[in-house]
Amino acid sequence: MNLSSRKTMTVAALSAALLTAAACGGDSGGAGDGGDGGKVKITFAYWGSDARQKLTEQAIQKFEEKSPTIDVEGDFSNWDSYYEKLATKVAANDAPDVLSIEIRGLSEYAGRGALMDLGGKLPTADLDQQVLSSGQIEGKQYAVPTGVNAFSMLANPAALEKAKKELPDDTSWTWDQWVTLAQEISATGAATGAEYNFNPAWLQIYAAQRGEKFYDGTKIGMSADTIKSWWAIHQKLIETKGSPDAAKSEEIGDTGPEQSLLGTNAGAMGMWWSNQLNALTKSSGQDMTLLRMPKAEGATTSGMFLQPAMFYAASAKTERAAEAGKFIDFLVNDPDAAGILLSDRGLPTNAKVLAAVKDKLPPADQKTLEFIDEVKSELSPIEAPPKGALEMEDILERASEEVVFGRATPDEAAAKFLQEANAAIAG
Repeated sequence: MNLSSRKTMTVAALSAALLTAAACGGDSGGAGDGGDGGKVKITFAYWGSDARQKLTEQAIQKFEEKSPTIDVEGDFSNWDSYYEKLATKVAANDAPDVLSIEIRGLSEYAGRGALMDLGGKLPTADLDQQVLSSGQIEGKQYAVPTGVNAFSMLANPAALEKAKKELPDDTSWTWDQWVTLAQEISATGAATGAEYNFNPAWLQIYAAQRGEKFYDGTKIGMSADTIKSWWAIHQKLIETKGSPDAAKSEEIGDTGPEQSLLGTNAGAMGMWWSNQLNALTKSSGQDMTLLRMPKAEGATTSGMFLQPAMFYAASAKTERAAEAGKFIDFLVNDPDAAGILLSDRGLPTNAKVLAAVKDKLPPADQKTLEFIDEVKSELSPIEAPPKGALEMEDILERASEEVVFGRATPDEAAAKFLQEANAAIAG
């Protein structure tokens, strides 16, 4: 669930596509009811990297070996085009039988009648029930989590050591202390102290530390003061050279973890989803450490939350509901699937499956598992945000760039953000 994302399709366009689909009848494409040799064919849409595609193809092959009457056709897309492609297929009455979806899109698709209620379609008793509930909309189980992660601070101990700095006490550090540490590291020339981003997960954590919700029903629950205070952290990082300037940060933010400051071994700290630790470790060649997020002064909660990396769902129009459910069951409940996918889509939420593959996890994923276990009692449950949340990152990024580039005052940008964000999720 990576999280620094760019959506190429507006919620208005998505809604129009889904409304068009709702007016259409028939199945989800009509392909492969008989299939080769009488097999049933189902399609599975997902996004990701080339590495994820290879892992997924291996998992599909294993499923077909264990379920010889079913063929699964993978429908792979890169992240930037995934939702546009999915909405187009839904509108054309050609929806995939099984699809991947993130939590920000769940209310949108479920609310438009595009997703099947998975209740009773596969066993879920062994899944983490709190995490499972995040896939429910109005009491119906429209999606099943692939795995879990947490938005966290990552640090490169070698970079801190080179700068003659110690790892912070992440049980008590504050945002001001993080900015100061970043400034001090940058000043040594050992590495850039930190890289910031405009991921809504960070703002959600910060708002919770100030006793506010990102979403409050179908409106934004944050005050303008909280948003401006959050932007002040970004501005202070830039002013003190604890991070690159706004232009360089924007350039870095348009890349993935492998091209980030941490990923290129040029930075000391950065915020990423915990399941991205392995990719950052591989690309940098460094042994990274996961840390709790800093806190606002006087905060009584960490604000951090356990979130599904993504979900598996099924089309409401599929005529192959049993086969779709069987495939999702395999992906989340079968140790053979987990042994292939490991933590690619987050750590498994099925405790029995996780225990079966734990020893197969690479060292970085073992570290992620230990970190999640350590902080799990401090993490808040997560609920699917309202319709329109797919637009939120783009809206927040536009407003944030106006501030850090000096094109708008924080007051002006906060007012504009709240207006656009509230309009997007008004229902």
